[in-house]
Amino acid sequence: MKLFELFISLAFVNNVVLSKFYAICPLMGVSKKPKNALNMGLAVIFVIVIASIVTWLLYYYVLVPLDIIYMDLITFILVIASLVQFLEMLLKKTSPEVYKAMGVYLPLITTNCAVLGVALDNITAGYNLIEAIVAGFAVSFGFLAVIYIFALIRERLDYSDVPEAFRGAPIALISAGIMACAICGLAGLI
Repeated sequence: MKLFELFISLAFVNNVVLSKFYAICPLMGVSKKPKNALNMGLAVIFVIVIASIVTWLLYYYVLVPLDIIYMDLITFILVIASLVQFLEMLLKKTSPEVYKAMGVYLPLITTNCAVLGVALDNITAGYNLIEAIVAGFAVSFGFLAVIYIFALIRERLDYSDVPEAFRGAPIALISAGIMACAICGLAGLI
């Protein structure tokens, strides 16, 4: 039950995009088409879950025993960059069309603060390995849900009668703000 509550809390109630405002760059950059948003969300799930596992193991089995926990930030950044490079090579070999569709946004996962934020939050919250994996999956699932829903909204906005001054990024930011207000309604749920 505790893991289920952790999942609901991190995926929806404390959504990384709408409550902490991490990952706004991919939200605005990749959410123009639902297919690209879905692909980005799936890539982020892969990177965050694997990064949660690797960073947790490195922290508790290397950094803590060697008493070099001050190296956690640099270590985590290197792990995340390596995972993104691995994902990029994997997609290039197995799915060139997805790789091409992701374009410049795939390397942006390296600088996606949500990925680093999850790795650091797992340590500061004192999660065990299973909780860190659930937290990583929950945060990345919440990211996927938000970016995909946002892409659907933006697609509809392209065909809506929006005043000229609000077209493009302004109406997208207003929509994101409304989504953030809606998620605030869940604040007392868990």
